[in-house]
Amino acid sequence: MNPVGQPLQLKVNYKRLGVFAVIGLVLFVLFQILPSTASETLEQQNTKVISKEQALSAAETFAQDTLHLQIDKNKDAVITYQSSSDLFGYLSREKLLEKYNKTYEKNYPYDVFRVRLATQGENSSASVDVHMNSSKVVAFSVTPRYSKYAAAMAEPNKELRESKLKIVEGDLSLQDKQQLAEPWLQQMGYNAGKLEVSTGRSGTGLVYTDPAQSIGSSKLQIKFTFEDGAIHSFQPAFSVPESHMAYVSQQTSLAKWLTMLGYGLLTFVLGVLAIVYSALTRHHTSFKRGIFLSVFYFAVATFSSYNLLPVYKAEGLSGFGLSLALVFQTFFNMVMAALLYFSLVGGDGLWRKRGLNAWARAKEPGYGSYVLHSMFTGYLWAFILMGVQSVIYIVLDKSIHSWSTTDATQSPYNMLYPWLLPIMAWMAGISEEAVYRLFGIPMMKKLVRNTFLACLIPTLIWAFGHTLYPIFPVYTRPIELTVIGLLFSFIFLKHGYIAAMFSHVVFDSVLMSFSLFALGDVPDILAGIVTIVMPAIVGYIVYLYNRKKYPTETKKEPYVMTPHPEGLQ
Repeated sequence: MNPVGQPLQLKVNYKRLGVFAVIGLVLFVLFQILPSTASETLEQQNTKVISKEQALSAAETFAQDTLHLQIDKNKDAVITYQSSSDLFGYLSREKLLEKYNKTYEKNYPYDVFRVRLATQGENSSASVDVHMNSSKVVAFSVTPRYSKYAAAMAEPNKELRESKLKIVEGDLSLQDKQQLAEPWLQQMGYNAGKLEVSTGRSGTGLVYTDPAQSIGSSKLQIKFTFEDGAIHSFQPAFSVPESHMAYVSQQTSLAKWLTMLGYGLLTFVLGVLAIVYSALTRHHTSFKRGIFLSVFYFAVATFSSYNLLPVYKAEGLSGFGLSLALVFQTFFNMVMAALLYFSLVGGDGLWRKRGLNAWARAKEPGYGSYVLHSMFTGYLWAFILMGVQSVIYIVLDKSIHSWSTTDATQSPYNMLYPWLLPIMAWMAGISEEAVYRLFGIPMMKKLVRNTFLACLIPTLIWAFGHTLYPIFPVYTRPIELTVIGLLFSFIFLKHGYIAAMFSHVVFDSVLMSFSLFALGDVPDILAGIVTIVMPAIVGYIVYLYNRKKYPTETKKEPYVMTPHPEGLQ
């Protein structure tokens, strides 16, 4: 780091760092990109996906020609990506994905486009699941006006839920249900005589099992549900073993506790301390600092919430409920922006009080060149981190048998503007490096008097915030991010906040850009490319602006920006 008052110059051995960066990129491509060598922890389908317009057309045709419904085209359809994360996770865990994709995925996909259509007259709706590659309709549900089915399913008490479902079904015997279901089985290509029939676990619905089609402990089941004496839904899918469901439930519960206590509570404590130390170190910093970055964070976070409107609508939110959800999310974003602001001010004050310039100011000599070199350094470190992450995934895959599943709520398919997804990389890089490095490290150093522990503790808090990601066991991501976070801490201590921020932004931008590449559309691919180069553009613009505004900036020989021995005492 630079001592306070010194020109902002950065000396980096780009040749050595460049060699490690190339190695990191090669490892990333081998272990996370190429299908033949990629870790199964990140295994995904890469087949060409149809457009949402094609999915809508297939759903409308099915609703009109097969369900004999009159579609109200004056009301917009809601098209979302839905995924059977439990089935995908089971297949991933048991290393059965490749076999399933070759044998069953064409007829029983775990990923679909769900198209919700409004119907005329009755104010009812129909949801049609469309295969994302072939446009084939694979499932449907019809929801009448004033439906009580969703409310019954949402009842947390099991016994009360089963009682409500029986009422919702209507007075149907098992024979009645079979008479309603078998014409649909025939129409959808199934032979009812070869299927085993039973009611659902709650004694409601109807389940046909095909004993001839199985994979692992999973069997093909065709499920029917009923409402008011008619078929409510038709859903063919492979079952998920009870043991797997219990394991995921236990792991998810653990992840929630780690997130609430290990991340949420301790981050809140850091936020309170940031306010305190912003006041205590006010003579060494300025409360004008951090305003721009905090406002930028709030704007990006708020837009990202709005960008997830399809997810909210798919969950049935509309009108007042939707507005309330957005207001709550906006308030949460405001709180997090305030946490960022005080972390920036308090962290800057703590470092400057010790005589170290962890976060350079724009008016300081050499700022433009400093930002430019920080950007270059950030790119090289990001490539190194990508390689390290790839190795970690391979090691965890082989040692603790890590596996992942899907999360439809975070998919770019469920965003209004998927090509703007990577802007969240800036939000993460700016805020997390400020809270857990710029402020977290000097704050913890005051308590533990040890540099490594001062880096480790805030890194663990940050890592616990990622346990709800769909990667199992839940301690997989904390292990991975503890290593990555310690490397971010090293970058911060060696080069300062701006370099650490750039490395984080580039790291996340590259990973997020591949989500856009997977969409396959030209605009999304171009957006992914722009995303990767955007940090370079920003760094160069800052350099040009600073050079123009301060043309008399002196040039001095650069020196290594490492902490003075007394700097962390």
